Amino acid sequence: MSHSITLSEAVAMTRRFRENRETVLIPDQQQKDLLPLSETFSKDAIQALLNKPDCTDLRIYYGMDEELKLHAVIVASDSNNNDILPAESDDETTEDDSIVDRGIRCPPQCPEPSPLNPS
Repeated sequence: MSHSITLSEAVAMTRRFRENRETVLIPDQQQKDLLPLSETFSKDAIQALLNKPDCTDLRIYYGMDEELKLHAVIVASDSNNNDILPAESDDETTEDDSIVDRGIRCPPQCPEPSPLNPS
């Protein structure tokens, strides 16, 4: 199965999202940048996931921070379609390279204009 799409499909999808991202929210949640236009992640963070033993895919979950802002939460998955996660621990403050978040959100930090983000 190919996951690739054409640039024109991507342009249409991102335009449709930009045009509708506030309308899908209830009025009192609009204009708070709850839904990002994009998030940027470092190559090293993604490569660490791809380097996990038996990694065959990446999975993107969507989560919300305390301000209800949407974030991508990215994990590797294995050949059995299971998430590859760190061992559960009592120490909830230990960060692990098995879960990627904290992307650079647009807005406020947007990339230079492109066909996908004409600004």
